[in-house]
Amino acid sequence: MSSSLNRGVEKVEVTLKWDPSPLGRPAHDLDLVAATYTSGAPANRPAYLVHFDSRSPDGTIILERESRTGQGFGSDEVMRLELDRLAPDYARVVVGVVIQQREGRRTFGDISGPTIRLMEGLTELTSNDFAEVPSALSATIAEFSRNGSGTWDFRPALRGFDADPQEFTERMGEV
Repeated sequence: MSSSLNRGVEKVEVTLKWDPSPLGRPAHDLDLVAATYTSGAPANRPAYLVHFDSRSPDGTIILERESRTGQGFGSDEVMRLELDRLAPDYARVVVGVVIQQREGRRTFGDISGPTIRLMEGLTELTSNDFAEVPSALSATIAEFSRNGSGTWDFRPALRGFDADPQEFTERMGEV
């Protein structure tokens, strides 16, 4: 799916939110991750990752807000992707979510109210509550790929992984 036949997907906002842990329980910590892949290695290790309050080297992918608890109003994490500004060498971007495993094993089924939403302007590209991957520790949500005309196409790519954050970032290109 692309947002327009001529221009493709250009600028995307990814928002993630979840409910805080019950009183007296360790905080849930979910993190957005974006992995970029070059045309020479579109499924191997990513060229770079954006995660944990970081940004891409060229400023085209920025994690603007990061929460470690899910507390507060609105979205807990917000990432912006300016695909139209990515260098021509980049052919794919995969977006996913990992659950930090500091206080024992936690899956999406253990987290109350997780919701992810991808928007291009006022158009919702996809949203998900992870109900299809309740036993996963991490999941990919979306894939953006550069097509033959150089514009970006979007594909929903929900896939759960039984992988901690480190292993997930090494495998998320398998989508």
